[in-house]
Amino acid sequence: MSKKNLHTEFQEAVAFVNKYEFPIPADILLKLYAYYKVANKNYNNPGSKTPLINAFKANALIQAQNINMEDAMKEYIKLVDKELKS
Repeated sequence: MSKKNLHTEFQEAVAFVNKYEFPIPADILLKLYAYYKVANKNYNNPGSKTPLINAFKANALIQAQNINMEDAMKEYIKLVDKELKS
């Protein structure tokens, strides 16, 4: 897969999630959050006003810290395909 195709597929997956009308389980949301942040090289602290949510998001980011940008995009796409599109 070329980088351009990967970026296009990633953006399509993000758009799909943003328009998704059903509740997404919290564990899936946290994985999507972490992959999205890594894919966009956004390592800022989680910005929730709820400390518990920040803790879960920070934990998800820690778990995804050893993957690179391209792998994060691929994992995001795979997760959307497997959990939300099937």
